[in-house]
Amino acid sequence: MNRGIRVAPPLLISLILSAGPALAQSMGAAPPGAEPQRPMSPAGVPAPDLAFGAFQRGYFATALKEATQRVTDNPEDGAAMTLIGEIYTQGLAVKKDLVEAAHWYRLASERGNREGTFAYGMALLEGKGVPEDKAAAKSYFETAAAEGHAGAWYNLGVLALEGNGVVRDYKDAADDFGKAAAGGDVDAMFALGTMVKAGRGTPQDLPQAASLFKAAAGQKHPGAELEYGIMAFNGEGMPKDEALAAKYFLRAATEGNPVAANRLARLYAAGRGLPKNLVEAAHWHLLARAKGIADPWLDGVLASLSPADKAKVNATLQKTLGE
Repeated sequence: MNRGIRVAPPLLISLILSAGPALAQSMGAAPPGAEPQRPMSPAGVPAPDLAFGAFQRGYFATALKEATQRVTDNPEDGAAMTLIGEIYTQGLAVKKDLVEAAHWYRLASERGNREGTFAYGMALLEGKGVPEDKAAAKSYFETAAAEGHAGAWYNLGVLALEGNGVVRDYKDAADDFGKAAAGGDVDAMFALGTMVKAGRGTPQDLPQAASLFKAAAGQKHPGAELEYGIMAFNGEGMPKDEALAAKYFLRAATEGNPVAANRLARLYAAGRGLPKNLVEAAHWHLLARAKGIADPWLDGVLASLSPADKAKVNATLQKTLGE
């Protein structure tokens, strides 16, 4: 349950490099990311976690029943409380109720449950089920972060970049993203890579930035795939390799990144990093253009195609779009 503020890659880069306002979004609700502590049997052996197991298998009514019974049996069971809160957050087998969810997250946090603390911080940050209170949210994130919650460290980094509309603290943001990245948060790897590449809040180090982008790209982060491809194409922090750049542009474009689609289209049109293919160039150009990436040069490539090749482009688009 590693939800948090998730800033889209172009907006995060803008936030790091400029003084523009922060635009944040939370990820869609997800199941808890780590299994809660299991209750002990009288023999001292961990008992099967029926509530969490049912949740993971999609038996949400059973999960709620088992978690509720656990709280009845042990009013200090913070993991079960967090699970109940998640069920109400997502509206699984019950009517979605953010007030009820926040209630359970707060109870779980009061019992020292790290995931509950983080989730209640998110509720405060977004004003979901409780009045919005960024200062209080930050306090809960700090508590969860101190207990090793990578998503909490990431959120603290974004809050440091936002600066509450006053002063941004790039050093604190870089430090927070570094701790989140060390904990495996892929968005933090991307954010830290962006800061290291720009030398914002931390010394500029192009090889380290490339390494961070590569690590995040390994977890299919489209923004990192794009940035790693750009660094490979330009030979920044790594040997210049246009074929490698094309590989990563293709991965990011396939996952819907329009900037990557534009870069890929240009490589196909020029025959750089992969064989020249004007049909594929037009295909990726149209996908990028549909998402707002204008490119007059590629418009000219499209216009120069023969009727037969334009038909091929349309067929490829229909296949890509599943029509």
